[in-house]
Amino acid sequence: MVPVDYLIIGSGIAGLSFAIKMAQRFPDRKVLIATKADARECNTKYAQGGVATVTDLDKDSFKKHIDDTLAAGDGICDPKIVEMVVHQGPERIRELIEWGVRFDSDPAGNPHLGMEGGHSVQRILHHKDATGSEIEHILLNRLHSLPNIVLWRHHFALDLIMEKSTCLGAYLYDQLTKTIEVIGARATFLATGGIGRIYGHTTNPKIATGDGIAMAHRAGALVQDMEFVQFHPTALYNPTKGQSFLISEAVRGFGAHLINTKGHRFLLDHDQRGELAPRDVVSRSIAFELKASGQTHVYLDCTHLDTDALKSHFPTIYGKCLEHHIPIDRDWIPVVPTAHYLCGGITVDAYGKTSIKNLFACGECSRTGLHGANRLASNSLLEALVFAHNTHSYLSSRPLEPAPKKIPTRENKFSFLPIEPDLIKPYVQDLQDLMHNKVGVVRNTIGLKEAVLQLEALQDKVNRLLSTSVVNPSLHELANMIVVAQLIVSQSLQRKENKGGYYNEDQIRT
Repeated sequence: MVPVDYLIIGSGIAGLSFAIKMAQRFPDRKVLIATKADARECNTKYAQGGVATVTDLDKDSFKKHIDDTLAAGDGICDPKIVEMVVHQGPERIRELIEWGVRFDSDPAGNPHLGMEGGHSVQRILHHKDATGSEIEHILLNRLHSLPNIVLWRHHFALDLIMEKSTCLGAYLYDQLTKTIEVIGARATFLATGGIGRIYGHTTNPKIATGDGIAMAHRAGALVQDMEFVQFHPTALYNPTKGQSFLISEAVRGFGAHLINTKGHRFLLDHDQRGELAPRDVVSRSIAFELKASGQTHVYLDCTHLDTDALKSHFPTIYGKCLEHHIPIDRDWIPVVPTAHYLCGGITVDAYGKTSIKNLFACGECSRTGLHGANRLASNSLLEALVFAHNTHSYLSSRPLEPAPKKIPTRENKFSFLPIEPDLIKPYVQDLQDLMHNKVGVVRNTIGLKEAVLQLEALQDKVNRLLSTSVVNPSLHELANMIVVAQLIVSQSLQRKENKGGYYNEDQIRT
């Protein structure tokens, strides 16, 4: 057994900021970060838009940010949590800047604030169109300067170690040595990110398979609001499955228009806010437009915008579109709604505590009450910063939990047969097709009930493989994806009214 004080699973903004704060506060305590890929590969890295917070009290206010968040959440947010996060925002941003994060500013040194859907004023701090990558880079640099933090790359978390209702750590599979490490921890912090890969088309990287949520669910943790999957309205249309390139909401905030094949701004037919309506409204409007027209995608029109300003503000997007032979100052960008963010997850309180003792969760894998039924654009990085800080504050104010004395080992099962990747791939495709067709932007009750049966059959097949194979991260990922899919479907069927990102065409919107 490897004993540590704090085990952090995941290396995005939530896990890294928590690790840094704990390591700085307690230089004599051991902090272990485990990530199943390279440390930089996480959802944070791909966050283009920025961080929403109040910086200009002349034009903005905490009340406006709170009201915008509550409106986007469609009545499902926890108002006390919303108020807490919004009020903490400026201080958490100040810390990021002190650590070295560079947000764009005007020639006078004032923050350049972006505008995104659902916001009533400009309040998005950003670094060009690669804010998440900038934050991830700075946090990793700071992490490496702290000697009591150990970072284990390519370690796949198999399961939490439980004793009654207490988490004692986790079993980690070293993908290089092909051995299982037993980690005993005084506190375990899940920061495992999102679930986008259960859909064939997603803005998420390939690591976003919902592992933390699945592990917590198997351990008996409360998981909530899984029906609220947010689809980003404007991902670059890609007819093949895989990670879709995100065309940031900030581009619409900059003045781009969504149009159909005839050049008509159809969003204005659905909502007077047009392109700046909340994401659930925009995604649904696009889905209805595609169903009516039979087309595979709509377009984002930037051709009326200032070319130099467009290139300056969105260099990554401009360059990526050019790779696809789309000069966005002259041609329309083909876009489609794509699985982007999970608003639900492992239920936590204001300090990141789950329903399991010594287990904490933060970031996209958690359900905090901030997002409700639909996340307000650029509130996710803010949420991660605030809750990582709150968990740090909670643990810092309490004595260390006793170290686990004895933990059962977990068999490697080398005597069993290896699984070829080609055997797993068809099951992944079946899952992704099922979720895309029956658990997408617009759902119906018959499709959801059919999904229940199909997922049960798929789970039976995967369980048989798990029982006869050596440890295989791809197979365990698939098993986790099925668990997450089942949670989304079952909680979709439990919801009897349409709210935010959940829309059942058989139900009446309240």
